[in-house]
Amino acid sequence: MVSKRELIFITTNSHKVKEINELADAESRNITILHRDYDYPELQLDEIEAVAQESANYIREKTGIEDSFFIEDTGLFIPALNGFPGPFSAFVFRTIGNEGILKLMADKKGEARKATFKTVVAFCEAPQKTPVLFVGIAEGRIAEEIRGRGGFGYDPIFEFEGAEKTFAEMSTEEKNHVSHRSRAFEKLLDYLS
Repeated sequence: MVSKRELIFITTNSHKVKEINELADAESRNITILHRDYDYPELQLDEIEAVAQESANYIREKTGIEDSFFIEDTGLFIPALNGFPGPFSAFVFRTIGNEGILKLMADKKGEARKATFKTVVAFCEAPQKTPVLFVGIAEGRIAEEIRGRGGFGYDPIFEFEGAEKTFAEMSTEEKNHVSHRSRAFEKLLDYLS
């Protein structure tokens, strides 16, 4: 029997842990995800890739962790709002929430409602010091109203391209099949294969 490889996922977001564990189980790649709840500073940088890379570097330096680990950072990018909230998505969600985004989008119609979810997974393989980045993107649009009870964060206002549903209206399996997070995590799994 092949032993499972253990990967540490560092996050304070229990919803992300649940999603990643479901993805790892669905992929059957002999990977076990171990959650570590380490509250590292939320870096405010202009590029989400830089946020993920610098966060991983910070964790490696401050915790002295020697095992392989990964973190992820996700942003919602709305071109009609000049990419806002982008890399500041978590802060913006805590500040104005989905209702605030819908207010900002109130006068936007059709193509102006386009949006992109982007996840960057930063993986540090022991004893490697430099994180390897994996990007996952999901294209869609901002819904006219909050819809659905599933998911978390911006899921109730993000309609995946080609679907008539928000991420919050999708089943976990549906969302995990098409989401930005699943696409980035799949790239990490491919890298480890």
